[in-house]
Amino acid sequence: MNIHDQLRRPFELTKIHWRVGSVTKDKSKGMALAYIDARDVMSRMDSVVGTENWQCRYPLSDNGLLICEVGVRASVFGLDRNEWVWKANGAGDTQVEAEKGKCSDAMKRAAVLWGVGQYLYALPNKWFPLDEWKRFTKEAVIQMGETMPFWATPEGYDKLMLKKVEQVNEQ
Repeated sequence: MNIHDQLRRPFELTKIHWRVGSVTKDKSKGMALAYIDARDVMSRMDSVVGTENWQCRYPLSDNGLLICEVGVRASVFGLDRNEWVWKANGAGDTQVEAEKGKCSDAMKRAAVLWGVGQYLYALPNKWFPLDEWKRFTKEAVIQMGETMPFWATPEGYDKLMLKKVEQVNEQ
């Protein structure tokens, strides 16, 4: 599996977190939006490209957004040079711990440009029951994991990648 495929590999289901997006008019159900923790993004980058081969920087923005740039050494991709390749994205304040949340969100969004967690945006939109505090019920969270598409699991992804390699080898 090449570097791009390794970065794109889905996370274990225990690493996926869910937040409530839209809610129904009666507030009994919410749209499940999947996300990963910034620490898991860092761990993925460390394990795939190596701790010394990637970095983040946060240039100042004057419009309230925080920009995060994630750089990876070109040599990681087999290029014969020691340059950095950068991809960037930004985020605004979050509802919980605004400044810290802004840093985490910007970094996760920049990492998506490298493929990390990108598959989460392709998950089907599904509604799940909410409790009286407008959070997903425990049963709903279990159901979210059980209804995860096979391609969005590490096992499913690995199987698809193996099939892709076999098809290339047959040609």
